[in-house]
Amino acid sequence: MTASLVADDRGRGHRLRGLIARTGPVAALCLAGALTLSAAPAAPATPADPLARYHHQHLTWKSCLLGPDDETGKELAQAGAQCTDVTVPLDYTHPDGRTITVALSRIRATDSAHRIGALVLNSGGPGGQTIGDPPWVRKAMKDAGGRYDVVGVDPRFVGRSTALDCGWPTGSMIRGAGKGRAEFDRMTSFSADLARRCRTHAGDLVPYASTRDTARDMDVVRAALGERRISYLGYSYGSYLGEVYTTMFPGRTDRVVLDGVIDPARYGPRLLRGTEAAGKHALSDWADWTAARDKDYGLGRTRSAVLATVEAIQSAAERAPLRVGGYRVDDRIVPTVIFNGLSQDNPTAFGDFAQGVRDLRRAAEGHPVSPSPWLAGVLQFLLTGHDSGYGSAQTAILCADGSAPRDPESYWRDLRRADPEDRLFAPVTNNINACAFWAPPREAPTTIRADLPALLVNATGDPRTLYSGAETVHRGWPSSRLITLHDADQHAVFGIFGSACVDNAVNAYLATGRLPAADISCPRARP
Repeated sequence: MTASLVADDRGRGHRLRGLIARTGPVAALCLAGALTLSAAPAAPATPADPLARYHHQHLTWKSCLLGPDDETGKELAQAGAQCTDVTVPLDYTHPDGRTITVALSRIRATDSAHRIGALVLNSGGPGGQTIGDPPWVRKAMKDAGGRYDVVGVDPRFVGRSTALDCGWPTGSMIRGAGKGRAEFDRMTSFSADLARRCRTHAGDLVPYASTRDTARDMDVVRAALGERRISYLGYSYGSYLGEVYTTMFPGRTDRVVLDGVIDPARYGPRLLRGTEAAGKHALSDWADWTAARDKDYGLGRTRSAVLATVEAIQSAAERAPLRVGGYRVDDRIVPTVIFNGLSQDNPTAFGDFAQGVRDLRRAAEGHPVSPSPWLAGVLQFLLTGHDSGYGSAQTAILCADGSAPRDPESYWRDLRRADPEDRLFAPVTNNINACAFWAPPREAPTTIRADLPALLVNATGDPRTLYSGAETVHRGWPSSRLITLHDADQHAVFGIFGSACVDNAVNAYLATGRLPAADISCPRARP
């Protein structure tokens, strides 16, 4: 997850959403595709099955293009994808009641003689859109891709699926705590207001946003596609969704790849706690890269000088909000911007982040600043309602999946206990959020099964889904295998980072269904 629980890697031209932090704007999308609930001519519905009309619904596939400005639709059309909607119950305890739709895209298998089945995708968040992902995933799969129907699914309340939007003035509930009790109290009021808005504007939907209900939707999708079993590729939060789905619906998966692995014991409304050291490490590695390019960015010639520049920006924001274009950036926003800048370990992402920090430094020095595209996108995300739907859905999922402490004093104590020298990460990871003011979850969290034969992928320096979490999951699943990418501060690897070692191992598994004989260690080097 990321500070908005989602990271967007624009450098590779896809829309990977990674744990909590959004690093770029998301275009608002409308529902696409059509579906009717008439029974398909295949197998007749079993009367005893309360979900029969959903499992046997007829899907009408059509163009994914919604209009001339729909870039996602254009990419899907160019890749030969089609889109549809699947109807699912809002409340699975009352399947004859209100329904909602879940949006799908699909690139059909080209090697029909050797077709394996459907590969269902989830690219994280929670709250990240996945409908646009089949083209780049299909490309990353190389020869194996032609043997699958590659299916992108926008989970319930996300993207082109039935929307959940609380009318927020921000795209994320995540903020730094600021300096002192008065700013923490303002953050508490801000969080309470976000929760109130969701009760007011989407109170009929938020109780049903859980990962367990999303997993139930996935099984309806499986049945509606006519598949006895599905294969699954989940990134970041998508790894947790995969853990839940395979537990709730054993025997209905074939090949399972979880990339950026979440330890289910750490997942919940405060899942960022414990990532501070990894965040500092990623910031230091970025500082090394930036120092070597001081002529380009002017942030300092050494790691320590670059880090001092970042600290100076935070100090200036503590004295008075920085004016960056039309935005006022205070000491609660600067740490969130830093958090958003760290999840992708590549020159494009590093350069975008360095330009953003350069803009913040100029603002801290009192200069007029027109923010770079990356920084402008982050500030629009954090300080306007442009991505209200994203933050609303993400928060609803997290709050529906687990309980958070209700007493603001518990968060204040955690902040006071945190490293006083850490003004960038601990104030974000320990801070109060809207889940403190949410209704209790309708269901208990899923106890994850311990016998899943899955392929796990994680980088050692992942600042979102910690490598230690992947090791914990691997130890709990003796039948799994772990692919480790060493020496990279990278969140999500397959098809993204450019490691031939990782990509080849994943594709071999997808092609053959055979897990590696042993765990695999991959060096950082790109091809």
